[in-house]
Amino acid sequence: MPTLQQPLMIVTDLDGSLLDHHSYSWDPAEEWLEQLQQHQIPLVICSSKTAAEILPLQKKLGITGAPFIAENGALIQLDPSERIRLPADSADYETLCHHLSLLQSRYRFTGFHNFTDREVSAMTGLSEADAALSRQRDASEVLVWRDSEEAFASFHSELTQHNLTLTQGGRFWHVMPAGSGKGEALRWLLSQLSGEPRVTIGLGDGPNDAPMLDAVDYAVVIKGYSKTPVRLTRQDLKHIYHTAHYGPEGWCEGLDYFLT
Repeated sequence: MPTLQQPLMIVTDLDGSLLDHHSYSWDPAEEWLEQLQQHQIPLVICSSKTAAEILPLQKKLGITGAPFIAENGALIQLDPSERIRLPADSADYETLCHHLSLLQSRYRFTGFHNFTDREVSAMTGLSEADAALSRQRDASEVLVWRDSEEAFASFHSELTQHNLTLTQGGRFWHVMPAGSGKGEALRWLLSQLSGEPRVTIGLGDGPNDAPMLDAVDYAVVIKGYSKTPVRLTRQDLKHIYHTAHYGPEGWCEGLDYFLT
């Protein structure tokens, strides 16, 4: 088991993990967050949220300037001066939305670029100001699917022809460049960091967190609200913990299990 005396790194999802699924509060995790800071253990956010959402949250958490992974791994910020899309040659947000607009003549779905801030706020429980930040996208799009399962399979197939793929989050589907994802992004980020290698503990609650949880040394699968289970491919079951609690309570439960 890892210990707080080792060189550690905590890699965390936000919504439904560090942040409560409904209220977006992290109050139950305050004590653990303070411990991580006292032991100088990096906290790397790995989320479906946008960079515009993560930056003010980092400030509130006291980790301004730390690397982070946004938009489910389609965007990585190593430091405040360097932000990249993954893969590096992937289409930008405007091009991605153009491809999707062409498909809207044949499939029933709505993207975040079609909604207003007020509509996104009503769907998510975010304030209108935070909903606006969630719509400041760089590399992926959020979809509300309104068509059949058969149409969805055909839609997915057409996306691949544009080098795009789908991943399922806690609330929505996300259209991303092929070759991106939380696992790929985390492996790339870790390869860029200098200094002593760190033991990684990952925490997440949704199907889109599975690649990240497969890429860390120790995985905490937080009990979530998605109907789709979190399926890991790794076989080292002693390095995987499934929590009994949701959200930040489950987040603390996972760290308690591996670090105390």
